[in-house]
Amino acid sequence: MTVARSAEFVNAVIKAYDVRGVVGEQIDAQFVRDVGASFARLMRTESATRVVIGHDMRDSSPSLAAAFADGVLDQGLDVVHIGLASTDQLYFASGNLDCPGAMFTASHNPARYNGIKMCRAKALPVGQDTGLATIKSEIVAGVPAYDGARGTATEIDLLADYAAYLRGLVDLDEIRPLTIAVDAGNGMGGHTVPAVLGTLPQLKIVPLYFELDGSFPNHEANPLDPKNLVDLQDLVRKSGADIGLAFDGDADRCFVVDENGDPVSPSAITALVAERELTKEPGAVIIHNLITSHAVPELVTELGGTPVRTRVGHSFIKQEMAATGAVFGGEHSAHYYFRAFWGADSGMLAALHVLAALGEKDRPISELMSSYATYAASGEINSTVADAKERTMAVVEAFGNRTVSVDRLDGVTVQLPDHAWFNLRASNTEPLLRLNVEARSPEEVDALVTEILSIVRS
Repeated sequence: MTVARSAEFVNAVIKAYDVRGVVGEQIDAQFVRDVGASFARLMRTESATRVVIGHDMRDSSPSLAAAFADGVLDQGLDVVHIGLASTDQLYFASGNLDCPGAMFTASHNPARYNGIKMCRAKALPVGQDTGLATIKSEIVAGVPAYDGARGTATEIDLLADYAAYLRGLVDLDEIRPLTIAVDAGNGMGGHTVPAVLGTLPQLKIVPLYFELDGSFPNHEANPLDPKNLVDLQDLVRKSGADIGLAFDGDADRCFVVDENGDPVSPSAITALVAERELTKEPGAVIIHNLITSHAVPELVTELGGTPVRTRVGHSFIKQEMAATGAVFGGEHSAHYYFRAFWGADSGMLAALHVLAALGEKDRPISELMSSYATYAASGEINSTVADAKERTMAVVEAFGNRTVSVDRLDGVTVQLPDHAWFNLRASNTEPLLRLNVEARSPEEVDALVTEILSIVRS
């Protein structure tokens, strides 16, 4: 049996969807070994015989991945190492090899962090209610030892197979030539973009920060923050690129910049891909989270599809993908999920769809996307509050005489007249209240944001 740890320590590191913390303070080799052992025990109850493991370019990732593997092996399961990988490459491995997986990455977090994203066979999610709570309990109590034979480890390179699989899902053979500026942010996009896009003769790649460097010397690998898009925007304008793509640290999210250097809303990307998928499968289900633009469900309905609204978070989307048989799902955070990719998210696959849509038409990306940008949006605005519930109630009361409807699927969503709405959600891990607003015009959005924040921050 492993050494027991305090519930407070474990709860600070094992979060709602993954494991994440500061290396050397919250996460070390022994802790990760224990997580690997407990994960193996859980997967053994589901008849798994092996676990596939990948890792990003952070300095701590190879040793932590090895420690996790040691815990898995001690529990009698075999390990398949795929080495350097993006998170969606790990999901490909899990789906292709039909076995559970673990990816070592802290995604867009700073260099001092690392973490683990775990999945079942076929990339099915492991979240708080689907395994992480069990792993927490075992680590607090001490993971029981296994009295059988130790597993064996092998290594395999799946990068070329991953690239070929994605290219097989989206046909780019007949598109016009495109120049693409790509900011990998020194993350795993520098590993996967050359393999997936670099071999296509129609595409000219203008690379930025492709060197794998877990210290992130140029900017944080978090394109959701506008300041981290500035270098790509400059590169698009200077190079005359048709489009810009930015990937986060583990390259499972992809952000798009148009030919003018202006960011394209992930909601607009969701609508574009949804339209492409509905063209191939009329009437299909499309998933969208509740703070994705209302333009998405409106378009899906107009095209004869079935929009399904979910809570924010990849485990909720993946569960709905499986439950409904949805062909596609999108989030405001630029996570895009595909039934053809085992219901898992792949920024690279979304990028291929966008490139195909752009390359099939002789017009710029800004014009192509304009038809999907029906509304103006605030983006997510965080406020530090002492009592998120009390502040939320105060806002709801203030808008009482203007409210069309209220729902509490995830936080509070208030529908206002003329298609305006806002959502307030409390963070699960920080004293933050998150605000998203959408309306017909930027002026209306700004007015609503000002009014709501005056209440939230009072």
